[in-house]
Amino acid sequence: MQSLGLMEGWPVPAAAGAVVRSNGELAGVFGDTGRRFALASVTKPLTAYAVLVAYEEGALELDGPAGPAGATVRHLLAHTSGLAFDEHKVMAEPGTRRLYSNAGFEVLADHVAEATEMPFEEYLRQAVLEPLGMAGTALVGGGSAAKDGVSTVEDLVRFAAEVQAPRLLDPRTVAEAITVQYPGTKGVLPGYGHQSPNDWGLGFEIRDAKSPHWTGSTSSPRTFGHFGQAGTFLWVDPEARWADGRGTGAACVALADRAFGPWAVQAWPQLTDAVLAEL
Repeated sequence: MQSLGLMEGWPVPAAAGAVVRSNGELAGVFGDTGRRFALASVTKPLTAYAVLVAYEEGALELDGPAGPAGATVRHLLAHTSGLAFDEHKVMAEPGTRRLYSNAGFEVLADHVAEATEMPFEEYLRQAVLEPLGMAGTALVGGGSAAKDGVSTVEDLVRFAAEVQAPRLLDPRTVAEAITVQYPGTKGVLPGYGHQSPNDWGLGFEIRDAKSPHWTGSTSSPRTFGHFGQAGTFLWVDPEARWADGRGTGAACVALADRAFGPWAVQAWPQLTDAVLAEL
């Protein structure tokens, strides 16, 4: 895809990307797709997928207690547990505010580890990474399940294909994960300010009508995904139309080694709109 060539002009030391259609077909690639990049918060969707596998295996319940008093696994996945951003400190009653929380995902990982009697890093590997052939993906040094993942474009393409056509999870579970949880909840989208509402699913941010946003002006409201402060993003747009008329739905992965900032605010929507136009 010529649109991915826009990444060549990004003010970053290195970048790589790819687009994969909903049928798993690779539509285009850019850069060294086998190079490992730090994911930052793009780690969260991987963690969330492992949590959902644990749910389907019966190790935990989405509405079972986890984290602060009154909070559940669902609250933690949807950033409504009330936990602070990077501290295990309660800032609000569960379900009342969208407080984006790394701490919440660390609590989730501990909850899965206890429920499965297995270190979370190992559970993630066995439940998600190994079945999808994501050999280049891991939590660095057993780090935070919220932000310490590393991966490659090749691996994240596999994950993006899985999310669009689930094999590890029941499609109904994935449909729930990309459905707004606790509708109408206000909150701050890191890097973009206050959003009302600030819609999230279970581990995936949902675009809806958010403005400003890191996806494109032509992205559908159903677009979901995540971006990371390391200069990384993954989005899935179920309504992306293919010019050849063979279907709809596509995902885009972009990894870079420069921290999120004004360059990304400008470059990411431009790339997204160009990809959607070319599809």
